[in-house]
Amino acid sequence: MTTMRAKLQVGSVMPYRNPETGETVTETVNFFAVSKSSYSDSEFDEDNTFAKMSPSAHLQICIANPALHGQFEPGQKFYVDFSPAA
Repeated sequence: MTTMRAKLQVGSVMPYRNPETGETVTETVNFFAVSKSSYSDSEFDEDNTFAKMSPSAHLQICIANPALHGQFEPGQKFYVDFSPAA
């Protein structure tokens, strides 16, 4: 299999807190494929290129690593690389 790269944007971040301490225990980060409301054939920005090849995507990650809590914000864009695992 060939590797694949997707470009995703953070849609939302939902912290889950310990009800007793208020401390964030996990964060669920929802990503979606980059897109605009419409693209013309003359537009060649990077988001357009990714949207044409992968027009729809959704990725949800639950993060328990406290060092990563608060590191993701809606609107940020990230590359996600897929390659076969051994």
